[in-house]
Amino acid sequence: MYLTRGMRVALRVITAVVLAVVYVPLIVVVINSFNSDRAFGWPPAGFTLRWWSRAAHNAGALDALRTSVVVGLLSTAVALVLGTLAAMSLQRYRFFGRDAVSLLVILPIALPGIVTGIALNNAFRTVLGVPLSLLTLVVAHATFCVVVVFNNVIARLRRLGGDLEEASMDLGADSFTTFWRVTFPLLRTALLAGGLLAFALSFDEIIVTRFTASQSTTTLPIWILDNLFRPNQAPVVNVVATVLVIASVIPIAIAQRLSGDPSGGRV
Repeated sequence: MYLTRGMRVALRVITAVVLAVVYVPLIVVVINSFNSDRAFGWPPAGFTLRWWSRAAHNAGALDALRTSVVVGLLSTAVALVLGTLAAMSLQRYRFFGRDAVSLLVILPIALPGIVTGIALNNAFRTVLGVPLSLLTLVVAHATFCVVVVFNNVIARLRRLGGDLEEASMDLGADSFTTFWRVTFPLLRTALLAGGLLAFALSFDEIIVTRFTASQSTTTLPIWILDNLFRPNQAPVVNVVATVLVIASVIPIAIAQRLSGDPSGGRV
């Protein structure tokens, strides 16, 4: 497509403005985590590691971090199993209602978080009579983490086709052997990418967590929200927010690299 010089300049300016709106506030949070001024005067009068030291010894923040990691790992494990099975079923088999099932699998990621949270809260407390706990939080997070794994796996299956699996079956391998020796090695990078994205999605989820976690269960995003407007905790909140940004960016960057594997995951 040919673009005039004026259009190219306009696109660059718009891109720069959009990136600035998204990333400048994040950069300010990172800088304020080192700001020696408790009131976050700008520009910073000096820099210090005191807030990082306080955050490293903050019992509430550490407990919330452990909870977020546990919930993220468990919900990712559930999503890997269910998302992979759903993707293989919908891609490899033809049956009545296949498109409807595919839509139902993807739908949770499209629904507003508050709708999902209210629905799950009502289901747990009213319909099932299950008290809110760490288990209900894992189930809630798994509902949208499944979608991320499903999308990665089904995209890889579509790229691979079924020729290698058919060849394996023709050579006498049963379904399990074909999956373990042929399908699974081809899906490994897609599974790792989907797992990393699912963990990142679970790690920073806040709306669904509010509705499906018990009062005694506090994840890191919830801890940040609860302490955001407490003057004594404000510097520590900036540190924790910085850690959260880093913890979210790293798995997403790795997942993006793995998803773009030019070999298609072949080993």
